[in-house]
Amino acid sequence: MLSRLLVRLIWSLLVLIGAAGFSFLIARAVPGDPARVIAGAKADAETIALIRQELRLDEPLWKQFALYLAQLARGDLGKSYVTNQPVRDAIFTRLPATAALTLTALVLWMALAIPIGILTAHYQGTWFDRTVLVVATAGFSLPAFWIARLLQYELGYRAGIFPVAGLQSIHHIWLPALTLVILTGGYYARLIHTNMIEVLRMSFIRTAEAKGVSTPRLLFLHAFRNAMLPVLTILGIDLASLLGGVVFTESVFALPGIGTLALQAVFNLDAPVIMGTVIFSAFLVVTANFVMDLLYTWIDPRIRF
Repeated sequence: MLSRLLVRLIWSLLVLIGAAGFSFLIARAVPGDPARVIAGAKADAETIALIRQELRLDEPLWKQFALYLAQLARGDLGKSYVTNQPVRDAIFTRLPATAALTLTALVLWMALAIPIGILTAHYQGTWFDRTVLVVATAGFSLPAFWIARLLQYELGYRAGIFPVAGLQSIHHIWLPALTLVILTGGYYARLIHTNMIEVLRMSFIRTAEAKGVSTPRLLFLHAFRNAMLPVLTILGIDLASLLGGVVFTESVFALPGIGTLALQAVFNLDAPVIMGTVIFSAFLVVTANFVMDLLYTWIDPRIRF
């Protein structure tokens, strides 16, 4: 068990280095001179040259990357070219808004997906199952910005039930969270449905039925616990991705989150912020996968062996 976790840690480190290299190359491939972005459009050549020297942009590319990795090892993501704010501080300042949106949406869509996924598996082939399939397919096929604008107009502007945009209180989270629920809830319901059907065909389910185990206990305890393993894998990745920034949803609802920060950085050609948000997202995905590995052994003890 310990050797397996050690191997996972080594691979996680390699993934982070790969993500750092990818973001570094992408940032360097973006048109525009970082020194000119910092100095401004009216700066003279001497000022730009001094900034390039200070940022060590005149060094060979491999040396710049080595310096960047050493910087990351110290937990330093650099400073924004536009605001001169440390990227780490900018991300942590925006993280609470993104975390509030992500966790609210996750609780809502799982509270919806779990009972629906279990019941559609139990009543497979009925009108209820087919209706959920159609609604779920429509939900995760629609563009995020279109759903966000529709909810914003109907429930925010016309009905006045929720605030339209901004983040003044928890009430501003409900509409963007509902957007993510519509996009994701149906997908998870079908994912749970598919895994439940496979589990319900297994011999231990038939044995439990023969012993007289009640249907709710059979479905929600015996079958669901075994069906959750593949779902946890997808859930961990999705959770990390959402925490890394929900770009379209945050932009439409003007939430001061990591997604909005990353979008602004792209428009401003702010390479350190772009690279910082990518590294932060990669770190969350790697951490989520590692935590999911630990959860597997708790849900199914057979995995330990």
